[in-house]
Amino acid sequence: MRQEIDPKDSKRAEAYNLWMKSPMPMVTLTKTFDITRIYRISKRKGMKLNMLLCWCIGKAASQIEEFYTLPEKEKLVKYDTLAINVIVNNVKGGINSCDIPYTDDIEQFNADYTTLTKTASTECKSIFNEEHMIVGTSAMIATELDSVVNQYTELFCNPMVMWGKYRTGWFTKKLPISFQFHHVQMDGGHAANFLEILQQTINNI
Repeated sequence: MRQEIDPKDSKRAEAYNLWMKSPMPMVTLTKTFDITRIYRISKRKGMKLNMLLCWCIGKAASQIEEFYTLPEKEKLVKYDTLAINVIVNNVKGGINSCDIPYTDDIEQFNADYTTLTKTASTECKSIFNEEHMIVGTSAMIATELDSVVNQYTELFCNPMVMWGKYRTGWFTKKLPISFQFHHVQMDGGHAANFLEILQQTINNI
């Protein structure tokens, strides 16, 4: 469910006053993650690595209050649920967008991920879920990337998690991940905490 709230009555009131009219309110942090554990789970259980990483992103985000409030066209909107957006290659050679509702149940998330991404790919139609706060993702696995900085548009202020191809070391898989967020939604400390929780989630899945 989504509900508009008065910025003055929210914990983000000061940030709203400082950053809502900023021409460039987005901030990007980049951290290299050890994804060895989810890589091994992917191989052992036949689950897609991208699905596992998306679930970990949802799990980490769900523990941080600021993820549930989003600036939208000079308004603040509060949500009570999250979804993870993925970009899907469709059968016509193009791409579509697909929102996967987040749930703590990884088996359910895997089932939803598999069904919804297949539908988006075969029908060449994007699947949107406007009742969830969307955490965007973009996986550009054609090459290794050190960092990604996305474009900013006032039409899409949602946080974005982006990465390229993982790197293979001695018995390890490492992946630099960029996290872009709107400064009205959260501060750098919240974002850094999210990245720490994400690594812990990957380690403990």
